[in-house]
Amino acid sequence: MLSKAELTAKFIIETVAPIFNRKGYAATSMADIEKATGLTKGAIYGNFENKEAIAIAAFDKNVNDLLSRIAIYQKESNSPLQKLFLITEFYRNYTEHSQKMGGCPILNIGVDANNQNTKLLERVQFVINKTQNNIVKLVDWAKTEDELSTDLDTKKFAKYFYTTIQGAVFMSHTMNDRTYLVEAANQIDALINSNLKK
Repeated sequence: MLSKAELTAKFIIETVAPIFNRKGYAATSMADIEKATGLTKGAIYGNFENKEAIAIAAFDKNVNDLLSRIAIYQKESNSPLQKLFLITEFYRNYTEHSQKMGGCPILNIGVDANNQNTKLLERVQFVINKTQNNIVKLVDWAKTEDELSTDLDTKKFAKYFYTTIQGAVFMSHTMNDRTYLVEAANQIDALINSNLKK
């Protein structure tokens, strides 16, 4: 059972995570956090060292929500190749998921932190590397299951996969047009089916 302090910290993060995601680190003020939570600055700082610590915890919460949703999609199959296809399937409908979070946390915070905050940027880079490494693991697993060609450059493909998706996320949100994501997912699937699949 969570302590009172842990429940308060959880409440703060759940409340401000969408705000940080929408407004960014620099534009989110302590006044915004106080107003959203109804807590005093002293109560907030009693749970977090500073605004940066709140921003990192908020980013982690948004990313964990995102990765949990992808994991749920991937449970639909035990095949590593099908799990790759389930990632693209998830992103075809990603705008619906990300709107609830205030946009894509990796894209929003990545761009914002690149100009504002080194520790937050390091956290975003960690998540990107972790996500790409998860794709690498799926591809290597698919190779051992004889589902993908062993000639495939796993790391290069993982970068292509993730870059294509994130580029489409940016375009879909900027242009308010989810077809960018649909087309990107279709292109990745077509590449796998036509050139990489055994």
